[in-house]
Amino acid sequence: FLSLTAEFCCGFFVILILGNFWFLAVLYLLWLYLDWETPCAGGRRSQWVRSWTVWKYFREYFPIHLIKTSELNPNHNYLLGFHPHGVLVAGAFGNFCTGSTFKNLFPGLTPYLHIMPIWFGCPFFREYIMSAGMVSASKESVSYVLSNEGGGHASIIVIGGAEESLNAHPGSLTLNILKRKGFIKMALKHGAHLVPVFSFGENELFKQVANPKGSWLRNVQEKLQKIMGFALPLFHARGVFQYSFGLIPYRQPIHTIVGSPIPVKQNLNPTTEEIDQLHALYLQKLKKLFEEHKSSYGIPEHKSLIFE
Repeated sequence: FLSLTAEFCCGFFVILILGNFWFLAVLYLLWLYLDWETPCAGGRRSQWVRSWTVWKYFREYFPIHLIKTSELNPNHNYLLGFHPHGVLVAGAFGNFCTGSTFKNLFPGLTPYLHIMPIWFGCPFFREYIMSAGMVSASKESVSYVLSNEGGGHASIIVIGGAEESLNAHPGSLTLNILKRKGFIKMALKHGAHLVPVFSFGENELFKQVANPKGSWLRNVQEKLQKIMGFALPLFHARGVFQYSFGLIPYRQPIHTIVGSPIPVKQNLNPTTEEIDQLHALYLQKLKKLFEEHKSSYGIPEHKSLIFE
């Protein structure tokens, strides 16, 4: 959905340049230059955009649910690690960028969903995604959100990133996380409490072309991902009036479980050992969260998370 919207916005910008409205394109480029740092400085959210009726239908289509397991004190800042990435990241968008579900469950907290900086280079599209509460996933952006002295800010980071989307097959429980420790370092530097979040059903929305590790397709996808910064999973789902083929996601329930916070004491210069220790604790809490809830959402007892 975001990709299609981005393409539409870029196409509209090209029309402005080629048509008789080139002066509007020039003015927008000036605005883009002056406003370039905003996605790294908390963005520019709009409650009006976040409350559009279309998002209600978006959430109800799957449907998407947010489940609270513990209180989050608004006097602290939090870093929520979202898993898995899936193809669409529907649970993250539906729960943290639309409506008031998060606000009702966690009063006093303002969620910021961090996404790849490349999206904020798309003309007009950047304004839309910032209005929904999305900000850059750069270090500067995360630092800005977590530096709020009064607390009440929640950074949501999809830890597995674009690389993990290549594992987004129905039934897959593989997370790209063992080498991803930057979010741990950020939490330590700012004293932000860590919260594991697992979204059941995220990988069931699409069927992806078989791309096992070592296959020629996976090798090409991984090389393109390193070059472009984002992955290109080959997927399909259903159509508008038929269920055999199309790009509309399947209607599969998504249950996003927000775990208990892991208290983190601020450490401006954490050592590698301290980062590794907190990372191991985070993995332990994430696995525990998954195990406690998997039976409720159709995961067989013998299946567990796989960390790569």
